[in-house]
Amino acid sequence: MLTCLIPAWNEAPRIAAVLQSVIDHPLIDRILVIDDGSTDGTGDVARSLGAEVLRTPGNLGKTAALVMGLQKVMDGHVLLLDADLIGLTKADLSALILPVQSGQATASFSLRGNAPWVWRLIGLDYISGERVIPLNLLTPHLDKIAALPRFGFEVFLNKLLIHAGIRLAIVSWPKVASPSKASKRGCLVAGLRADLAMIGDMFRTMGLVGCVAQILALRRQRI
Repeated sequence: MLTCLIPAWNEAPRIAAVLQSVIDHPLIDRILVIDDGSTDGTGDVARSLGAEVLRTPGNLGKTAALVMGLQKVMDGHVLLLDADLIGLTKADLSALILPVQSGQATASFSLRGNAPWVWRLIGLDYISGERVIPLNLLTPHLDKIAALPRFGFEVFLNKLLIHAGIRLAIVSWPKVASPSKASKRGCLVAGLRADLAMIGDMFRTMGLVGCVAQILALRRQRI
């Protein structure tokens, strides 16, 4: 069983393109969009395309949205996707899913074409929002995850993956991009503030030294 979880906040202009690649994908059994208090009709767009939609009581942040989605998944694996991806195809999704489905890897991360140059240089985006992971790695820790900052999920998940000694597949997505926060907000200052808030949440969750250690550990665990 593979459930696709897509947390989304005010992504009405972009989520349809993502869902077009997810819906009717032969390797995906369930699609669940978690509308994080959007004010632009994101949930309505997703529902109109056939996705199951949950809505948080207000804008709670990515971590809280994912916890709500994870609580609705019973077994198997989860495919985590950001709602704003550009250029995503069904073939990209298959490439991310198959290493885990085949048993070659325990988890997989995407490496987008517009990932920061340093991530492309080292061959790892350790805060990638696109991952395939076993659900049983997460379910014992949902209470701890729920207490994380708004953008603390990825680095906390890295900690679990490292502790479990997972085999990690890094899947190149050279034609897939994620728009900058500045372009989505229409303002450079607002985008920078959002980026700094995200980085702050990561460091509050793991610390700078901890984040660097994660990069080194995950690189060692690549297949």
